[in-house]
Amino acid sequence: MVALMDVMTKKDLLKKKDIDEAYEVLRPIIKRTPLQYDAYLSQKYQCHLYLKREDLQVVRSFKIRGAYYAISKTPQTVRQRGIVCASAGNHAQGVAWTCHKMKIPAVIFMPTTTPQQKVEQVKFFGGSEATIKLTGDTFDASAHAATDYCQQNKMTFIAPFDDKNTIAGQGTIACEIFDEVFAQHTAVDYLFAAVGGGGLISGLAAYTKSVSSETQVVGVEPTGAASMAAAFKCGHPVTLERVDKFVDGAAVKTVGGLTYTNAKEYVDGMINVAEGRVCTTLLELYSKEAIVAEPAGALSVAALEDHRDEIAGKTVVCVISGGNNDIDRMQEIKERSLVYEGFQHYFIVNFPQRPGALREVVNDILNEDDDITKFEYTKKVNRGKGPVLIGIRLGNRNHIEQLRTRLRQFDPYYIDLKENQMLYEMMV
Repeated sequence: MVALMDVMTKKDLLKKKDIDEAYEVLRPIIKRTPLQYDAYLSQKYQCHLYLKREDLQVVRSFKIRGAYYAISKTPQTVRQRGIVCASAGNHAQGVAWTCHKMKIPAVIFMPTTTPQQKVEQVKFFGGSEATIKLTGDTFDASAHAATDYCQQNKMTFIAPFDDKNTIAGQGTIACEIFDEVFAQHTAVDYLFAAVGGGGLISGLAAYTKSVSSETQVVGVEPTGAASMAAAFKCGHPVTLERVDKFVDGAAVKTVGGLTYTNAKEYVDGMINVAEGRVCTTLLELYSKEAIVAEPAGALSVAALEDHRDEIAGKTVVCVISGGNNDIDRMQEIKERSLVYEGFQHYFIVNFPQRPGALREVVNDILNEDDDITKFEYTKKVNRGKGPVLIGIRLGNRNHIEQLRTRLRQFDPYYIDLKENQMLYEMMV
């Protein structure tokens, strides 16, 4: 039984020739994105760091590579009946752009939680050829609806990751990376890339291990959607009970069987990073580098902090996989970053219903460089005390324990919303 399983999985492994064939098709179609040396991040992490800027593709994401190649491999008479896909945004844009270019109809299923910016971009790239259906709260729910629709209407489903042609197309990024690296007569010690369903990391790793076996390929997932790490742990794809949808481009409950097989064979390690750190990285890339990345696009850079010691003095490549970030999300991104970094805190505190209580908090509890960012209080009739929601931004995050000590003296039963996610989500 084990031998049979080995045969079944080995035949599904991508080879260098699969990706080379994809690149020959894509070379005249897609943009060859720059591999940029990054002086700021190189200095910060004491390494030689390069960014592969897939956010500069025409659809601002690497997904165009897999979408175009998979559709091009579909017989013309079949694809003319129509293409169906499911996507949280970037794969949808790649499919929409391709179908518009080939003049074939596309029906695109997207989760209802997809940022509006991505929905509008799909409409823009797809033009009259694309019909968008917002269905389900997660990618997985949207994908189920898409496959059902595809079967009912005898159309062709283009998988966002769990398809050999899609993976081969996405793996062509590695062709460009190592073409430039070898031209400079150097080597890559570490290659970091985001993992959602696993198509990108599978394609990258398959090509990388064939041309540079010593390169460590590291997949990066958000902590709230670490489905590939869960698959590695269990020995097969598993479905997460819930996912944090903030990193929408990587919020996948179940990785593909094909991507799992390839990732398990070729990827050296999986790590996850907190969504708050992703937010900090997004803001840093924007303010320090003028790079507008989306949350999934920043995952590879967000992972560097955990590898600081390992990558020192090494040559590192991070794939910036996408730049479709909705400007309306920036306030949430800043908030998450401040909470993660320990500057922003929220508490529910019982206030005495008497004059001067607020002044007492300001004078006796807050540090002199702290600021109140939120204060919600409604006076209760005939009660001596009333609960207050108070948001405090610390001037120095190391002063939090001092603040908690004084809060405890003021109200021994105060609630720190950081310790109660449900209350936090309801009240903040």
